[in-house]
Amino acid sequence: MNPTSTHFIRRLRARDSEAWFELWENFGPILRSQLQRWGGGRIGWETAQDLSQETMAALAQAIDKHDASKGARFSTWLLTIARYTLGDEIDKRMAQKRGEGVRPVALEYAEGASDPGDRPDLAYEQSIFDAKVQAALRAVEREVGMNDFEVFRQRVLEGMSGLEVAEAMGMSPSGVSRCLTKVREILRKHLELVFDRYSFTSEEGDELQGSGLSLIVGGADAAGFDLALSEIYARLSQRV
Repeated sequence: MNPTSTHFIRRLRARDSEAWFELWENFGPILRSQLQRWGGGRIGWETAQDLSQETMAALAQAIDKHDASKGARFSTWLLTIARYTLGDEIDKRMAQKRGEGVRPVALEYAEGASDPGDRPDLAYEQSIFDAKVQAALRAVEREVGMNDFEVFRQRVLEGMSGLEVAEAMGMSPSGVSRCLTKVREILRKHLELVFDRYSFTSEEGDELQGSGLSLIVGGADAAGFDLALSEIYARLSQRV
């Protein structure tokens, strides 16, 4: 793992509440959705919410034993623990129906049970990628403030014209352009930080470069960057 990921793992192991909240904020919704899919309609939203929280609790146990040398992707690591949590819940329910006790599966086994032939599907991997981009957008909004981010949201994420944004925000077109350049560069910085933090393998780290959101110095290919970002934002909006 790269130094940023290693540092984040150390924060989780130290039970840093901000690190755990960050993990929950960014990936909790994906775990809830995935658990509901696995439940095949038998698991409601509230149960999925509880199970996703239990997944985070299980991660708190697993993080102390996480072995980066195994080469598991961050996305696979999350999903493996979620599978363990759901399987444990199903075992408990079946045991209750039979009036029996149940011995839980060892978490060490669950963490190491990820089979390269049983990789997460493309929809899940896409949702993890989009969640990383969304985490970077949140960080940018906090850094640049509401006004500048609203200019960026309207022009880039919502696809309004520069003149429309200038009129809506009471700015000159050149002011809108300067604002976009500033926010775009800050976003590139946060994208790099977020993908470093939540990428346990070089394969995951390289996904940013192949997405159209490459970190090109000097603002080159801004149109391609904006287009790729607007498509991701549209997917995120559909999931809400």
